[in-house]
Amino acid sequence: MNSWVNSAEILGSDLPLELSGTGNRRALLMDALREAVRSGRLAPGTRLPPYRSLAADLGLARNTVADAYAELVAEGWLAARQGSGTRVAERAAPVTPVHRPRTPERVARPVHDLVQGQPDPSVFPRTAWLASARRALAAAPDDAFGPGDPHGRPELRRALAGYLARVRGVRAAPDRIVLCSGAAHGLRLLAEVVGGPWAAEEYGLPFHRELLASHGVGTRPLGVDADGARVDGLTRHDRAVLLTPAHQFPTGGPLHPARRSAVVDWARATGGLVVEDDYDGEFRYDRQPVGAVQGLDPEHVVLLGSVSKSLSPALRIGWMVLPQRLVAPVVAAKGEREPFSSATEQLTLADFIESGAYDRQVRRMRQRHRRRRDQLVAALHARAPHVRVTGIAAGLHAVLELPPGTERSAVRAAAWQGLAVEGLGDYLHPGAERRTVAGASVVPHRDGLVVGYATPAESAYPEALDALCRSLPPVSPPPVPAPPQPPAAP
Repeated sequence: MNSWVNSAEILGSDLPLELSGTGNRRALLMDALREAVRSGRLAPGTRLPPYRSLAADLGLARNTVADAYAELVAEGWLAARQGSGTRVAERAAPVTPVHRPRTPERVARPVHDLVQGQPDPSVFPRTAWLASARRALAAAPDDAFGPGDPHGRPELRRALAGYLARVRGVRAAPDRIVLCSGAAHGLRLLAEVVGGPWAAEEYGLPFHRELLASHGVGTRPLGVDADGARVDGLTRHDRAVLLTPAHQFPTGGPLHPARRSAVVDWARATGGLVVEDDYDGEFRYDRQPVGAVQGLDPEHVVLLGSVSKSLSPALRIGWMVLPQRLVAPVVAAKGEREPFSSATEQLTLADFIESGAYDRQVRRMRQRHRRRRDQLVAALHARAPHVRVTGIAAGLHAVLELPPGTERSAVRAAAWQGLAVEGLGDYLHPGAERRTVAGASVVPHRDGLVVGYATPAESAYPEALDALCRSLPPVSPPPVPAPPQPPAAP
């Protein structure tokens, strides 16, 4: 095709729309419209001419312009409403995914936040927490106001021992529990005590891998499939393995029962340690939560937990349920005095658990998150049925499976909608196994979006879902069949 240039005036605005270059005319038209929007020549809300008129002005087929409009609507550049035509979409300035390095002063705050990681802060149970704080302070012994014990307050360790045994099937006396300021603090202490190398799931929090590396502990990836981590890849050289068996983060599957037994057998045979991040262990929506792996062998499994998802990350209270041999070394690594968690907040949480308020809060949050997930699934079924929600019904996030090669464009389209959301590839271990495809070395990766449905306020969630649906790629066209081959010559 020869290079060609044409132009049209849009609704008398004297704005030339130039299509130049070689190649597919629909693609050239889409590039020209994107550039007009990006440069500000087409302002948000500007009404575009009907596709028939623009096709006539540009000398294009009507279907070419109609298809370009439809795809730009799907990408979020344009908006189409019945009776009002096609307009440039109203949107915020582009935003950068939250966990990527950025200069905050130069990045617009997203209008909608579907980044995973925390509950809606407005649902913190202030009244019940205040009641527990009053009771806890009134009953607190004098030593609660002295130097902190690095084990943590005994009142909270007793309350946690009972709660974890009842809800998560954990086998531990209070003296096996060491309090910390969250899962990350627990990992830091274990890295100092256990050393490396560790194995870790090939999809997981980059922050956790970076934290371990900063303490001299390298990690190597274990493959992840529908049954969780491929623990058959563990070796005698691994000192520990970091797992999220209740709800693999972020892909969403539980660790298969056979693999739960296998990883405990590996730890017994090699002297290795299973570090169980009990991520979302309390938030299963389609059935009762599966018990913790720690219950299979308390002497070879460390359970990490916190109140970051059930209450608030601002409380900075977490726990480690440790094998007996690790209690003293972990306490020594922590230091002689508790420098992180407030003793009064530990006492308040102990009362909150023993009064039954914590159980009520977890039930309330479970119902809320289940409703949010159901809304997400319903919205996708209605507006993007080709996009599948993967993993079990659990936790505070879901992974949307996307057509191959569309993840980064979907994240960019979301940014133009003022929506903060992350791609599944952001969580892939940099050392994930490479394979040779068509002569090139590539890392196999499933395209997807990690959607945190817990963060937005109730009133903002429908608009966030609307922005998400506008950001999703359209249905992939069916593959073009190969032309029939002529019969071979006799």
